[in-house]
Amino acid sequence: MGEIYELCEKCKGRGFCNQPCKILSSMKDFMPKVKLHFSGSSPPEIFIGRYNYPNVFAGVLSPQETGSTEVYGMPELWFKRKAEIQDILGYRGKLIYGRFKSNVKNKDNKFLGVMQEVSMANKSVSTEFFLKKAPKLNLEVDKHYPVIGNPGAIESIRLEENPHIAKKVEYLVSDDDVKSCNAINELHSSKIEISNIIKILSAGLLGLRMQRKLVPTRWAVTAVDDSISKALLERIRFFSEIQEFQLFHSEYLGNHYEFLLLPGKFSFEVLEAKMTGSVWNPSGSLSISQDYEGFYGRKEYADNVTGAYYANRLALCEYFSRIQRQGACLVLRECKPEYYAPLGVGILREASRDAFEKKPEVFSGINEALEQAGKRMKLPVNLFKEKSWLLKEYGRQKTLSSFIG
Repeated sequence: MGEIYELCEKCKGRGFCNQPCKILSSMKDFMPKVKLHFSGSSPPEIFIGRYNYPNVFAGVLSPQETGSTEVYGMPELWFKRKAEIQDILGYRGKLIYGRFKSNVKNKDNKFLGVMQEVSMANKSVSTEFFLKKAPKLNLEVDKHYPVIGNPGAIESIRLEENPHIAKKVEYLVSDDDVKSCNAINELHSSKIEISNIIKILSAGLLGLRMQRKLVPTRWAVTAVDDSISKALLERIRFFSEIQEFQLFHSEYLGNHYEFLLLPGKFSFEVLEAKMTGSVWNPSGSLSISQDYEGFYGRKEYADNVTGAYYANRLALCEYFSRIQRQGACLVLRECKPEYYAPLGVGILREASRDAFEKKPEVFSGINEALEQAGKRMKLPVNLFKEKSWLLKEYGRQKTLSSFIG
């Protein structure tokens, strides 16, 4: 399961750690007694696994209730409503994952069409499920997406109403002469939510006809954030540089962010401190993950920070695009013990976007800005300062203007 919350991976909530599993206990209160035949409104949400690729599990998630269930699957709404961790685990606990096995290139699977229609919807859609047997009490836990539980094999599935699909989505799904990167960016420019774009890509509905295939959800999350920010950077690199040190901050569910912008050409670094007791560091000592890139970007995947790196970069690029400026950016994240359950990259993307909606604090130098950031942080800011690649490199390279009197 990739980077897994170790307590749930080892014992699935059975108490091998001699402590109750916070994730499972929070979800159990909402997990329904599942009928083999039920109707429910998918948020809409789908999930494509990655194990045994290219032969993967794929399917639709839905509660056993009808109505407006969008909040069950949208990080954008969680952040907007300031939902607590237990609220979100409650949403996830109600979802039944009706799944089937498919090769990622198999376009003839009898369940594929319904799943793809659900993926295109931007509002909840009523769906009828027939399961082969009752879902398992099992958790799929990963950094990139929220907790997935209650998987059960599908006997049959059908839509009970026509899904509500944005015209731009219909147009790009039907146009199989457009590359997937271009389609992703067109959807983003048309104000389609990131979480919806991820589902459409994951369902194999974007790109050139012969290249379309199912994309595991974990990969689709990063692909969308990466593609959009790279496209924005093509313009940002030609913008004028900011002229002052700017500091932004945001916090959500135990994830604290400080974004320090520095005058200069675009460069980017993320330092993540996983504090003891937090979801990805339940019992170990403090660890700090680091990934960065210079003006010309990076070629390798950000293996240390992983998906959050690309979500943070997307939020920054959206801000630079709005103000038509560029600069260097140092991202400091504290993952605190309060963040005890993995809720996916989406909440980190929204927290990062929220930071850039605020008026920046402006400083005359780096030290003053870091001192202010430190006042809001639990850890000493020097832990980040000493490790930072960007701060070591900043100011070393002379610019043309520095030679002009």
